[in-house]
Amino acid sequence: MRADRLVSLVLLLRQRGRLTADVLARELEVSTRTVLRDIEALSAAGVPVYAERGRHGGFALLPGFRTELTGLNHDEALALLTAAGSGQVFGLSQALASATRKVVDALPESHRTTASEAAQRILVDPETDLLSRPLVIKEVPDATMLAVRRAVLAGHRLRIHYAATGQDPQWRTVDPIGLVTVRDKGYLLARRSGEDRTYRLSRLLAAEELPEPAERPSKVDLDRVWRDRRAQFLVDGHITVGARVHPSRREDLLNAAVAVRAEEADPDGWLRLEVTFQDSWHAEWAFWQLGAAAEALAPQSVRTALHRRATTMADLYSGQSSENPGQAGDPGDE
Repeated sequence: MRADRLVSLVLLLRQRGRLTADVLARELEVSTRTVLRDIEALSAAGVPVYAERGRHGGFALLPGFRTELTGLNHDEALALLTAAGSGQVFGLSQALASATRKVVDALPESHRTTASEAAQRILVDPETDLLSRPLVIKEVPDATMLAVRRAVLAGHRLRIHYAATGQDPQWRTVDPIGLVTVRDKGYLLARRSGEDRTYRLSRLLAAEELPEPAERPSKVDLDRVWRDRRAQFLVDGHITVGARVHPSRREDLLNAAVAVRAEEADPDGWLRLEVTFQDSWHAEWAFWQLGAAAEALAPQSVRTALHRRATTMADLYSGQSSENPGQAGDPGDE
């Protein structure tokens, strides 16, 4: 609609200053002639837009002009900007760009730096289906998540109490790079002692924002950083397993895995997934815990290991127990 385009044009001039007709046409996905007609319409409506001629000329608003967009507080605007960065636009890229401009314009001047920082420090991976998966990482306590988010956006160091797989929880001091949500899993990308680290948010037991600045680049392409780390992760001795799992045990499987690469539903209602584990033993252990509620389809080495374990257990319990039923120490004894 033309009214929406006129609002977007005003917001572009407010947020970026002087822009040429060609730049405005690209941003609004219209022709230069349409932009010139819209400029005339704004001037006729009393919007103080003027033209500057010359090589560095363009269109601009008189200083101090402001449109009003009410009803959003800072956290609501931050949440919308985070979702806007997910790539889940469903063919609505132009509408999303327009809505993002309005959200940014709604923020008080003091909060716009936070909004700009959020755009490059918080990423919702395109694999995340925002229609069916929650954006909120529910297993992380609110106080912990708040401390993490503040440190990420403010560029401060972060002290975390983290329970790595198979280890006792330990306190660590890290330099946070950004936050990534993939499906319903959240990750903190950070550096520790100069080394890249990725922490699953669900394993954070506590977090404390520290006053000293984090040692990190002032600008970051979080999407590229995430893709690079995930690619490295998948080649560092990990194993990816094709699997079928009953929906009632999906979360148990995902909690045991370190990453999920694909997921779809089978006609019989079961779920077919590609999940990554630390190594073959980790994969074998995870599927053994789920019993008949999950099946490892590939690689064959995992299936062979599970078959060997099942055969050993079946042989153990196939005959008479070596203990007599009434022998001392039996749990039925008084």
